[in-house]
Amino acid sequence: MNEFLTDYGLFLAKTVTVVLAFAVMVGLAMAGGKNRGQRRGELRVDSLNAQYRERADALKDAMFSKKERKTALKAQKAEEKKRRKQEKLGLDDDRQRVFVLDFHGDIRASQVAELRETITSVLQVSEPGDEIVVRLESPGGQVHGYGLAASQLARIREHNINLTVAVDKVAASGGYMMACVADRILAAPFAILGSIGVVAQIPNFHRLLQRHDIDFEQHTAGPYKRTLSLFAENTEEGRKKFQEELEDTHELFKSFVKEHRPRVNIDELATGEHWYGTRALDHKLVDEIRTSDDYLMTRAQGADIYAVRYEEKKNLGEKLNVVFTRVADRWLGVAS
Repeated sequence: MNEFLTDYGLFLAKTVTVVLAFAVMVGLAMAGGKNRGQRRGELRVDSLNAQYRERADALKDAMFSKKERKTALKAQKAEEKKRRKQEKLGLDDDRQRVFVLDFHGDIRASQVAELRETITSVLQVSEPGDEIVVRLESPGGQVHGYGLAASQLARIREHNINLTVAVDKVAASGGYMMACVADRILAAPFAILGSIGVVAQIPNFHRLLQRHDIDFEQHTAGPYKRTLSLFAENTEEGRKKFQEELEDTHELFKSFVKEHRPRVNIDELATGEHWYGTRALDHKLVDEIRTSDDYLMTRAQGADIYAVRYEEKKNLGEKLNVVFTRVADRWLGVAS
């Protein structure tokens, strides 16, 4: 009897904790949502060319003698004067522009809200010949979230703007769904790519409830409204239907990758496996082994580079929600 009470107490405590945590998250989200329509985000634009020059100047100040610094400063002023003259005469109108966007994906692809605003802003000023570079980092997550994120990147190509995705660490599963949309994919040698598969996992507490004489009722309208359940008894029919849904999602994923990267042998690679950058290049999952830093530094020699990001002002509730999401990511892992 004591063992039963102990087990039941632990189960009840865990359940109450989860329910309360969920209620707090919902409450905070609703509180934040009331004023969301009244708040506006802010678009931040930074010149990477200027950053590179400032850092180079700082090194020169430390390394050069007074005479060398004077000579370098004189040359820099002459170069700046020449550039301004070219701008005035319209001689540098053909100078390319590169817009740099960052996407760090969690399990819900929640940063897609900022991504869509940033892309919309950039598309209003970009022209054919410009380039958008997305520094992408994501191990994947919910299918619908990453499907929307990939669709946002597709808008860039639909406007005939060159799209380059740079992966320094990871673009797997939903992350690779986004990356494959690009005209070109760059990857660091040990970046993780691929994982073209779908996974879903759910615990079932039916036998635990049954063992402690706890009833749970679940009513549905429609035979497949709930294929698998947390607390009700799962059936073979439900498991079969759930697996069919996973397989269908996988087929959609494979078709999407094949559409955007026709050179990929999708039947060979859509096993759920992942590869490091150099191996991914062999499998044609990427186009070049190169870090984003090296690529942008090289492009800065002949193009104006702007880092662009949209920042939505968050209240306390939304900031706490971000923290809860990150904790959930660590506990739940990747869903697809």
